[in-house]
Amino acid sequence: MLALLVATSLLAAGCGGDDGDDAAPPATEGAAAADCEKESLQTVSEGKLTIGTDNPAYPPWFEGGTPEGSMWEINDPSTGEGFESAVAYAVAEELGFSDDEVEWIHVPFNQSFRPGDKNFDFDINQISVTEDRDRAVDFSDSYYDVNQALVAREGTPIADATSLDDLGEHRLGAQIGTTSLAYIQENIEPEREPRVYDTSNDVVSALNARQIDGIVVDLPTAFFLVGSGEVKDGTVVGQFPSMGGQEHFGMLFEEGNPLRDCVNAALQTLKSDGTLEEIQQEWLSEKTDAPVLE
Repeated sequence: MLALLVATSLLAAGCGGDDGDDAAPPATEGAAAADCEKESLQTVSEGKLTIGTDNPAYPPWFEGGTPEGSMWEINDPSTGEGFESAVAYAVAEELGFSDDEVEWIHVPFNQSFRPGDKNFDFDINQISVTEDRDRAVDFSDSYYDVNQALVAREGTPIADATSLDDLGEHRLGAQIGTTSLAYIQENIEPEREPRVYDTSNDVVSALNARQIDGIVVDLPTAFFLVGSGEVKDGTVVGQFPSMGGQEHFGMLFEEGNPLRDCVNAALQTLKSDGTLEEIQQEWLSEKTDAPVLE
């Protein structure tokens, strides 16, 4: 779901959660070209593409800061900078929308995958695709495959961990409703119950206050927390292997929204022509190199 000092997100991947197994969305045979012409798309606002994400908008998913008067904290998604912002605008362009026709709205992480009507066309917020979430909403194909990772403070015993077995006696923490929490409970299975927090900010604060020994978040978010100094004397101890299928982020849609098929077609184009890989290299290439804790 994990949402950074981090709202959401990230801890999130982001980021970005649920406690179900990973579930790939149905394969898209390819939306009919005519149905995906801009004039044929049914969006929440005519002639606009409305995209949801959480606020604050944290790196590396969003970059570029905030212009004066912006409602956004940390970064304004409309800059087009940062991995998820760049992906969103690339998809919008494939659908025929100019940058001026893209509107961003604040959607809290845990509210995005609740059942019901949506006030956005899609949400992009390090939301991992899981069976539980997929029952209430629809997801695009993967735009980023992600692993979970462990962040700790340098000089503490857990910082020397090299395997899952080394984590058994330590107290871990994660944000409620995230795949990070599910990974702790289902795969690490520490001797001590993990501590669960309402927001990613609370998780980071708990680590800084030494109330927990380590936190589990998605790998790019882990590098942000350490590199930005959000975690005091932080270190990325390592990343975890995927269990039960590769975890991945998908754009989230209201259940049954036909726009999902058109976005999948756009993603396929971006993958085929190398655009998605270029975006990943620009924004995430330095944030994915960590030892694997087997």
